Amino acid sequence: MATTPLHKQVDKLLGKVFGIEALRDGQRRVIDSVLAGRDTLAVMPTGSGKSLCYQLPARLLKGQTVVISPLISLMKDQAEKLEEAGIARAAQVNSSLSRTEELEALESIEKAGKDVVFCTPERLATPEFQALLKQANIALVVIDEAHCISQWGHDFRPAYMAIGAALEALGRPQVLALTATATEDVIADIRQQLDRPKLRVVNTGIYRPNLQYRVRQVTNPDEKYEVMLDLVRGTEGVGIVYAATVKAAKEAYELLSAAGESVTIYHGKLKAAERNENQELFMNGARRVMVATNAFGMGIDKSDTRFVIHLQVPANLEAYYQESGRAGRDGEDAECTLLYYHDDTRLQKFFLMKSKAPDEKHELDREKLERMIGYAQSGFCRWKLLLDYFGDPVPGFEHCCRCDNCLNPPSISGDDFEQQELGHLGLAEVVVGNHHQAGVAVG
Repeated sequence: MATTPLHKQVDKLLGKVFGIEALRDGQRRVIDSVLAGRDTLAVMPTGSGKSLCYQLPARLLKGQTVVISPLISLMKDQAEKLEEAGIARAAQVNSSLSRTEELEALESIEKAGKDVVFCTPERLATPEFQALLKQANIALVVIDEAHCISQWGHDFRPAYMAIGAALEALGRPQVLALTATATEDVIADIRQQLDRPKLRVVNTGIYRPNLQYRVRQVTNPDEKYEVMLDLVRGTEGVGIVYAATVKAAKEAYELLSAAGESVTIYHGKLKAAERNENQELFMNGARRVMVATNAFGMGIDKSDTRFVIHLQVPANLEAYYQESGRAGRDGEDAECTLLYYHDDTRLQKFFLMKSKAPDEKHELDREKLERMIGYAQSGFCRWKLLLDYFGDPVPGFEHCCRCDNCLNPPSISGDDFEQQELGHLGLAEVVVGNHHQAGVAVG
């Protein structure tokens, strides 16, 4: 690619302001797309530097960049880091501000005194805030965690549904949507919800070679907790243990605590102050292990996390990839282990039964759960199963040579030999340990 004056500006900013020698390929493609004025969706794995894809253009675009984030704690952290590093003048508008702080932030936005403005989707939806943004010169609207827009996604949030209407009210400014995971259905839904049929997708793939995936089959709850304890004891560094219920999280926490492990806990039934305190204990290294429900998730970035253990199957592979992907963000090797006890699937089926989702969504969620179960039961490459699920052709292998099934392939019965070519779909029956499991479609 020929070097343009704009590329020279980007490279100069990269070293002088951000202290980075070179952009990664995915970052370069996203930034080029944004600076060319295109609406863009960046699907990039955790730890690949998505934030830089808007922070750098924000320094070059003529106008303010509005960043929509679902988490107040995350936007507070990002705004402070931008200011402290001298990268950009940043403001945040959310419910955590005092009235005086909020008025100061709103005034700075009105006077175009900020490069980057962080807000929640709820704030963006208010007519008063929209009126303020209309007066300002908005160059770019960034939608962080964009999969939350889609009702087909694993983390749908109703407030995100109003973003499309807000963009219309603001005169259809340029959009950059960011997410770590998105299936083809989710991408199509994001296009539709934002009314951006020509939204350019830059998908760098989900593959992270430093993550070693494995599934441990267990036959009863006691064995599951014993294996969990062995894994925690046998793995150096910090880690996260995910539980599907508060009850299971408490049991795991009590077991680890009684065993002398440095552990804390996080779930939705704790008071906000206690959740924040426990999160800080883990983030600052005062506790080695965090036991949590999925309430501990979005926006959590502890890059030196060496292991993630799931005590039960999550509802779908999107959730599993997101949660397990909190390991190894520093690029160093990390282990992602699912403890699979077949009776645990009843819990997710119970959650499905209690769901009030429309019939079409309910059926899709049921299929996603079956694919999650199929992943747990399959004897084929874990990474290949994940890549196929997300429709990711990169890196194009059949075997990652790192997961449990690649390192210790399960035996295939003679009757199933002809089905091995269907392995990446999880269709072949496999023998896992001493338990004969029927594979379920996972592709």
